[in-house]
Amino acid sequence: MNQVFVNEAFTKAVDDYLKSSDNPQGVTYNSFLVVVVRMLICIYSELDIVNPMVVGDEDLLYKNLMKFGYLRDSLGIFFSNLQQYYDIAKDNERSDNKIKNPYFITVQKDLVDMFIAKKLNFYLTEEEVREFYDLLYTPYSKNPLRVSYNFLVSSVNGNDVMEVDNYFKSQMRDNVKVIKPQEKHYLNVKAYELLNYSMDDLNKMDSNELDRVNHQVYDYFKIRENAINKEYLLEKAIEAIERENNKITSGNGYVDILLVMSVICTIVMIVGIIAFIVV
Repeated sequence: MNQVFVNEAFTKAVDDYLKSSDNPQGVTYNSFLVVVVRMLICIYSELDIVNPMVVGDEDLLYKNLMKFGYLRDSLGIFFSNLQQYYDIAKDNERSDNKIKNPYFITVQKDLVDMFIAKKLNFYLTEEEVREFYDLLYTPYSKNPLRVSYNFLVSSVNGNDVMEVDNYFKSQMRDNVKVIKPQEKHYLNVKAYELLNYSMDDLNKMDSNELDRVNHQVYDYFKIRENAINKEYLLEKAIEAIERENNKITSGNGYVDILLVMSVICTIVMIVGIIAFIVV
């Protein structure tokens, strides 16, 4: 017998998952304990769930299951509920008089809560939502074994076959992550002007677009964005450009040459006059 990891129910769930994963249409792979593991893998990853048991590190398992914000105390309750489900299910297998197993619903609700924790703290794709939802025991599951087992257990427990379905949909609807708009961060206006951006253009941008322009500004001035004094370096770079632009110049190369020549001629004339007077 394998060493118990966390508890007997979880150990059997992972063992059965590993033994049946090459037969996805089989009964074992679609049994409740294995489906629980599959839902955990859907929320986290196979490595997060299986590896801690392989290395015998329960603390690692708890850390993995808490990474989206699910509480450690809640995980203890989840594992206890899973064991309670398993104990009652074993008794029902050996008896003709089936007793109620409310943990069939409770464990699934725990898993929905884990999924919601991820939803509130991490980005979920539509595919992930569909995959998790189909693993739940609802009348709408694509797997006939899960549909029939839901009806069977619900009839014994006197539960509504829609209970898990309703719980999932209500939790998804009521738990929406509120994303506050990121505050815009403007740099020196003169820096934007050098890259031909007007303030009207910048004011129309959202914070992400403005961040991309800021990146272009720092790149233009060859300033590392992870530099602690990057804004100071930007100010100094702008001052250097302004000093360069303030040198005497007409902005026209030909005119500048004439200007220089006239200055030289003036100096030569003055020197000549002085020399004449002295002589």
